[in-house]
Amino acid sequence: MQNFPEASHLLGLSTVFVLLFVTLGPIKVVGPFMQLTRDTDEATMKSIALRAFVLGVIAVVVGGLVGQVLVENWRISVTALTLAGGIIFFLVGLSLVLEPYQPAHATPAPLPTAPMAAALRVTFPTVVTPYGIAAVLALLVNSPSVARTVAIFAILLAVMALNLLAMLYARRMMGGVTVLALQILGAVLGVLQVAVAVQMILRGLLGLGVLRV
Repeated sequence: MQNFPEASHLLGLSTVFVLLFVTLGPIKVVGPFMQLTRDTDEATMKSIALRAFVLGVIAVVVGGLVGQVLVENWRISVTALTLAGGIIFFLVGLSLVLEPYQPAHATPAPLPTAPMAAALRVTFPTVVTPYGIAAVLALLVNSPSVARTVAIFAILLAVMALNLLAMLYARRMMGGVTVLALQILGAVLGVLQVAVAVQMILRGLLGLGVLRV
């Protein structure tokens, strides 16, 4: 008989880091940020990056906390949320694995001239993605203790700090070798995320009584 751990203990902190790194981390930020800021000077680019970092931290923290309240008010079970999160993470991980085979994206429109408007354009959905918010929410709802919740927020802040560094040094990072390394890392992490997502889906189905072990 195979044992499926409780949802709150399903992910170790190293796996939490990988999950947040994939859904909110710099791999998905560098390319779009470079395209969005292609016509800006270095000082403006750094100003936009700092503003986007602050807005992103506020968004993911507030979004996660508000989501917890809504989950309780709407009486959504942890099992249902675990299953929904598993499905979302599966699709995101799969998209990372298949991204090299997708057609090239169209060049985005130039950023607004107002600094805050430009930062908002970069923040949503480049830095803060809907599935990233879903990842934070699923992790917080499944957290069994205050210590675990604090650890999740610490990892979240670390990932957002990596985003800031990636944006500040994006133009130096986009050499051929770096791009290739990021693509390989994204594919590897995507495969790992798919595997974690399958575990979450199985756990959710088990909790709903669809599976028997």
